[in-house]
Amino acid sequence: MSLAERLRAALDHPHLPELLPGDMGDVPADMRHTPAAVLVAVTDRAEPGLILTQRTDTLRRHAGQIAFPGGRIDPGDADAAAAALREAEEEIALPRHAVAVVGAADPYVTVTGFAITPIVGVIPPDLPYRPNEAEVADVFEVPLAFVLDTVNQVRASAEWQGRTRHYYEIRWGERRIWGATAAMLVNLSRRLRWAA
Repeated sequence: MSLAERLRAALDHPHLPELLPGDMGDVPADMRHTPAAVLVAVTDRAEPGLILTQRTDTLRRHAGQIAFPGGRIDPGDADAAAAALREAEEEIALPRHAVAVVGAADPYVTVTGFAITPIVGVIPPDLPYRPNEAEVADVFEVPLAFVLDTVNQVRASAEWQGRTRHYYEIRWGERRIWGATAAMLVNLSRRLRWAA
């Protein structure tokens, strides 16, 4: 079974594991949010990797944070997958045709009001990335097994706007993957574990 087939089987599994719905726990049904999509780009190699970006320190929101390539879904985008592919091409010059889209993972709502659809795709290894200097400071690959291992997914908390906010973080070397990016990885790991 190919990597894409294994990932598709996990995403299509009928049983739902316990998932993280959003930054602040259960998401109210009447909450207004901006639709967004990110690309969970998995490299097709013997030990698959995951492509992540580090945002520039000059951005108004989430400066310096580690994230998946992605952003809001524009009116011209056919769907979440089209938006994720467009954003990945704009941010890191990942060609759309190089991505074998597997499917949508579980949605996640951020405290900043974005409803994110993670789009899982398989890409060839060692593609030449070119970060958009206005948005992306660095592009790097982490071992997929490392970020999906529950041992590396540490639950933490902090005060935010008068409330205690719980979140996950994953430390990989000097990199700190946390917040929505880490939560989407926790959800993906739970889904992949159930289908294993």
